[in-house]
Amino acid sequence: MKIKKGDTVEILSGNDKGKQGEVLEVIPKAEKILVKGVNIRKKHVKPRKQGEEGGIISTECAIPSGKANVVCPKCNKATKVGYTVEKDEKVRVCKKCGAKLK
Repeated sequence: MKIKKGDTVEILSGNDKGKQGEVLEVIPKAEKILVKGVNIRKKHVKPRKQGEEGGIISTECAIPSGKANVVCPKCNKATKVGYTVEKDEKVRVCKKCGAKLK
């Protein structure tokens, strides 16, 4: 997967199309990502301990990584990720402007 934890991504399709957020978690086996503030669902929680409150909690759910593109910090556009080799090291680069991605 070309998307890493901590990247800023833009959502390409679905209810949250056009939103940007930070990647909180990457799930490589399922090819899914968890993005802050995107794909929010309501979860009903029962109180488990005495004195604890139950209620409805909003949580982010995972989305397929193919529905998101990395936002380049230099040109501020959603872009595909390319790779170049520098000093025997593989580096991620923006395909639009060629800037290095962190």
